[in-house]
Amino acid sequence: QVRLTESGGGLVQAGDSLTLSCVASGISLTSASMGWFRRVPGKSEREFVGAIRNTDGLTNFANAVKGRVAIARDVDRNTVSLQIESLKPEDTAVYICAAGPTSGTAVVWKYYGPGTQVTVSS
Repeated sequence: QVRLTESGGGLVQAGDSLTLSCVASGISLTSASMGWFRRVPGKSEREFVGAIRNTDGLTNFANAVKGRVAIARDVDRNTVSLQIESLKPEDTAVYICAAGPTSGTAVVWKYYGPGTQVTVSS
């Protein structure tokens, strides 16, 4: 059974930085790509934030956060982190860790964690 558990969320001020962590069990980071999504207040769908591909460690990010975020993985600890800098109030959301197999250059997102709340005050 695959389980993804996020941590590191909280209440921060605009301009602050924050690092979120996701521990994966039941799945190896060498066989699955890992990513982060977010669900902003008032919206039901998840919004892609960024991902790291298992095959080559390549990362890609959404335009809304590009230049302010970094993703790192620790294969030995089966953990992936998301660092966000220069946080803005519009970054307020539930941040959700995701995992899935890579198919060609795309990822088939199959597993999601419950999420961790990040609230950015102005």
